[in-house]
Amino acid sequence: MMEAAILDAVNGGKLAQLAGLSARYADPAFSVAHGGHVRTIAAGHYTVAGLSKHVRLGEFVAHRSATGIHLGEVVRVEPDIIYVCPIEPGEPIGIGDTVIRKGAFRVAPDNSWCGRTINSLGEPIDGKGPVGRGLHPRSIANTAPPSMTRSRVEKGFRTGVRAIDIFSPLCLGQRLGIFAGSGVGKSTLLSMLARADSFDKVVIALVGERGREVREFIEDTLGEHMSKSIAVVATSDESPMLRKMAPLVAITIAEHFRDQGDNVLFIADSVTRFAHAIREVAVAAGEPPIARGYPASVFTELPRLLERAGPGVEGTGTITAIISILVDGDNHNDPIADSTRGILDGHIVLERSLAEEGRYPPINPLSSISRLARKAWTEDQEKLVSRLKSLVHRYEETRDLRLIGGYRAGSDPDLDMAIKQVPVIYEVLKQTPGEKPALDAYADLANALRAAAGQGNPQSAIARR
Repeated sequence: MMEAAILDAVNGGKLAQLAGLSARYADPAFSVAHGGHVRTIAAGHYTVAGLSKHVRLGEFVAHRSATGIHLGEVVRVEPDIIYVCPIEPGEPIGIGDTVIRKGAFRVAPDNSWCGRTINSLGEPIDGKGPVGRGLHPRSIANTAPPSMTRSRVEKGFRTGVRAIDIFSPLCLGQRLGIFAGSGVGKSTLLSMLARADSFDKVVIALVGERGREVREFIEDTLGEHMSKSIAVVATSDESPMLRKMAPLVAITIAEHFRDQGDNVLFIADSVTRFAHAIREVAVAAGEPPIARGYPASVFTELPRLLERAGPGVEGTGTITAIISILVDGDNHNDPIADSTRGILDGHIVLERSLAEEGRYPPINPLSSISRLARKAWTEDQEKLVSRLKSLVHRYEETRDLRLIGGYRAGSDPDLDMAIKQVPVIYEVLKQTPGEKPALDAYADLANALRAAAGQGNPQSAIARR
């Protein structure tokens, strides 16, 4: 009896060990993978022999060196070799080093990621310990939902920025671009929009940012809103691959929460630096430029990223995208700005001349457009804004005439009204990041006009004209 019991225990232990080994090696991390070796090394990329038949464009490989394992992305495939751009800058690479196929790069977002700051590889950089891993890993190269299955964009929301809420109101699921030259105030305006209360989650991609500004943006700007936010950061000194991946990882996280039914705000600062990173990678792979130094892949990747934002399929949430576009030399028709403007559902234009006048945010209400504004305006508000734009246009087109004394009061009633009311409108539109978000921009404007007039209801008077 004793011998039988011992035999059963031994057999049971062996079965348990076998089951454990089976489960361990069933994990994809322990599966057999195809490999090759480094053949040539150049600035920005290296080539690998032996993997051409086993990898696809855009997949990741792992380079094994004396310092550890480093990831790279396949950017070109030829019959005998593949071209790989390393993810980490300064990675030590030697001829003959082993390179293993890893497949598509995936992240596994989880609710515990809220309040955390991560890098482009999904690793925490905020010193708060490791992040949890969700149950459903997602490829960062996802595609947008089919167009006929997506919900319609119907519901407006308040941003708290008076210039936007009056002249270019937004809707949940809309994609908006903020266009400006360097140093005009794109990041400041984005920080004001990030505080909107209409969203369940906020996902922020900081692409090519100055390293010193990251903590300022997260700690000072988001503040109490950080508890529902996730920041994906790739600073300007990081490799082009990491800068390219940052918005892709961020939009993948936003898709995770959208599919759970949340209304998500996706902020990317800036898409221009994303395009610059794509250009660096493409040029290293030998792709020729076609438009002012930009290769064709840039204009393929931009719509792929931006189309992933917006409403999800019926029964899910929305991704409202607000992105910044840096216009080179204040030229709003450069290739990236022009291409992006055609994809988005609206654009906010920041003028350097307005910033020089001390008007912040320096939004030009005449050049800024929301293509979904009519879904957010009431009928009376639409009439009012139309009249306000007419007054602002009249005021601006006669500026030079008035400066030389060529206008006499009383000769044009509309211009007389514009001269009295447009400076008041401009004063109402001024707003600093330290101010609380405006609860009712129209009420603020009506009160200011009423106070300036001293009597009556100017809002009603403007709307009737």
